[in-house]
Amino acid sequence: MEYQNSRDMLWSCSGLSDWARRFLGGLAAVAAFAFAGPVSAVSLDFMCITGNDSGDCAIGESQLTVDVTDPGGNQVNFRFNNSGSADSAITEVYFDDGELLGIADVSHSAGDSWTAGDASPPDLPGGDSITPKFEVTGYFKAESDPPPPKKGVNPGEWLDVVFDLKTGKTFNDIIADLISGDLRVGMHVIAFDSGGSESFVNDPDQVIPPSAIPVPAAVWLFGSGLLGLVGIARRRY
Repeated sequence: MEYQNSRDMLWSCSGLSDWARRFLGGLAAVAAFAFAGPVSAVSLDFMCITGNDSGDCAIGESQLTVDVTDPGGNQVNFRFNNSGSADSAITEVYFDDGELLGIADVSHSAGDSWTAGDASPPDLPGGDSITPKFEVTGYFKAESDPPPPKKGVNPGEWLDVVFDLKTGKTFNDIIADLISGDLRVGMHVIAFDSGGSESFVNDPDQVIPPSAIPVPAAVWLFGSGLLGLVGIARRRY
């Protein structure tokens, strides 16, 4: 029989109790995370929090993403993408807490224009309607310059917001904060075909797709060791 991974091998061992199988499988899963190397990039999906128009929410959730990457120099880069074709424009972006120190730089697609450290409205619209409330940290925000939506992130365009990290913090700390919800990213989007606007916040359950988590050979070696222990135990008992 061909196995996809060491957990499948463990599951196939005859003579093991259900408890033993669950224990060994869980131990192998923990080992996978323990052995996995540092993550260098993740992509964030977003959920609509205002719900003014279900069609506009669906458009935003399908074509708005943020790529979080490590540019080095104790910094983190958030790239806002509007990858669809439906009318929409990101005009304000907001950040809630985390291990961020301050905005170091903002860059964007040709023809766009953005100002860091300010936004109108100053807080994410609808941010107080979710639990916990989305509370913008200090000057961790940016807005497109007039006239909106022309200078915002329209379909096919992007915005980069680079942050310095707090002393002693790393890119992996940022990823951990995104997964736990201690760091959240929000955006205000206007110029839908309906004429309406919506707000979106990243979904912490969709930070790292399973396929993006590397599981190195050391994990499978660990699993093989577990199988050896299982074999010894079965011979003894």
